[in-house]
Amino acid sequence: MMQGIQTEILLVMLLLILLIGLVAVVLIDPYIRREHRNIMLLIVLVVFGLLIKDVISHELDMLGTMPYRRTLLAIFGYILRPVLIVLYLYIVKPDGKYKAAWFLVGLNASVYLTATFSGICFSIDENNVFHRGPFGYTAHIIGGILLVYTVQLTIVRYGEKRNRENMLPVVIEVLIMIAVIIDSVVDYRNYPVTFLTVVVAGANVFYYIWLHLQFVREHENALMAEQRIQILMAQIKPHFIYNSLTAIRSYLDEPDKAEDVLNHFAGFLRGSIDILEETGCIRADREFETVESYLYLERERFGEKLTVEKDIQDTDFFLPAFTVQTLVENAIGHGIRKSESGRGRVLIRSFQTELEHIIEVADDGVGFLIEKEQEKGQNMDRSHIGLSNLKQRLSLMCDGTLEIESAPGKGTLTRVRIPMDSRKTGAQGRSDVLWKL
Repeated sequence: MMQGIQTEILLVMLLLILLIGLVAVVLIDPYIRREHRNIMLLIVLVVFGLLIKDVISHELDMLGTMPYRRTLLAIFGYILRPVLIVLYLYIVKPDGKYKAAWFLVGLNASVYLTATFSGICFSIDENNVFHRGPFGYTAHIIGGILLVYTVQLTIVRYGEKRNRENMLPVVIEVLIMIAVIIDSVVDYRNYPVTFLTVVVAGANVFYYIWLHLQFVREHENALMAEQRIQILMAQIKPHFIYNSLTAIRSYLDEPDKAEDVLNHFAGFLRGSIDILEETGCIRADREFETVESYLYLERERFGEKLTVEKDIQDTDFFLPAFTVQTLVENAIGHGIRKSESGRGRVLIRSFQTELEHIIEVADDGVGFLIEKEQEKGQNMDRSHIGLSNLKQRLSLMCDGTLEIESAPGKGTLTRVRIPMDSRKTGAQGRSDVLWKL
């Protein structure tokens, strides 16, 4: 008997420590949103109320006295449970309007308040025995409706993002449903707290973890947005603009040719600036259109020194903006231009396997030793920093990968792999392109 009491006290103490610790972390966390912080504190307060209610009700049940006080405590518990679920709605969508949900909470409270003078919900007789009335499952039904709505809202709001952590609220809500069912069929008079109270206390911790995961995701998106701007500024370089305008000026005595060059220059600028409006990946055909304008201008600049070959078989997929542009610019600027003759060829191709979309850009320029560039670390030159940034964007935005093959005097091959199902795969690309140039 004494050991059972000690176990009960230990369980209550652990739950109290959990709630107090969560409050402390929420209050000092500088990254959690204010609206989420307020909701989390309200949720902890409600769970604390349920915990105290369970402990006092258990003691009164053990004493076998004061049925009216047990009735008041039971009303308090039945009213709070749907309130807790509505607060979870605000965690999933803080700016939501939940008038219907609060109406159900009010209806539930009105029904259970009748227990003070009627037995239609429940009653506790003079022998301290609980009797459920015809409306005794009102809180369960309303709570179930609210939980189903919470699951639906979570899936609709976050399911399209396909982030695994967004299934955490759904798992929590399913566990709450299971706890409610267990409390309905199991005699828990030998326990100081209900299964539901234990589950929601733990659920608060997981909701807090989920909120932090959302912050990490938003932080990643902000970094990618900033990186898009940096990439755009890097692409539209002053010397490139100057060289393009110089090429246009050289054709002033050939109006048709000047107009053609000007149209490609405008197309490149328009395609580049449009990237600022994008928040995610873009269609591959848009990327190739911008690259085509860039290549036209580069061919006008280098003339016969630059040969471009294209084999574009696959454009029906999405990829981070400036993926191909970065690879092509790297091939021309840091592969061919740095060769002794300043001449060379660039091959661009895209194709599809059973598992992946693959883009390859190869040049027969100076090449480099990959091992030496890796040893440089942060001291590597701008071209390879650009490839490193591209590799990160591919991984974050579309679960893609970037492979580099290079050899001094032979050239460089860069290969992008983008899985069709957003999962990394191991399909083999064709690495013979580089050596055939």
